[in-house]
Amino acid sequence: MEITKDTKVSEILQEYGDIADVMEVLGIKRVARYSFRRFLTKAISVERAAQIHRVPLDEFLYKLQKAIELQEQKS
Repeated sequence: MEITKDTKVSEILQEYGDIADVMEVLGIKRVARYSFRRFLTKAISVERAAQIHRVPLDEFLYKLQKAIELQEQKS
């Protein structure tokens, strides 16, 4: 799955599961509980998530990709 600024966070959760633990290791704090995040992420793009976390988009995309790679290594 190619992740861009326009990718919905819900699509990432559907494809890779809850990667919040991994994102925290990379410095991105979780917003809320998993069930609440799943609800909120239906309308939130990666670009908007980066803004919410106050992380530059390029850095956010990089950390997101790293989190996915780490999650896949666990599986």
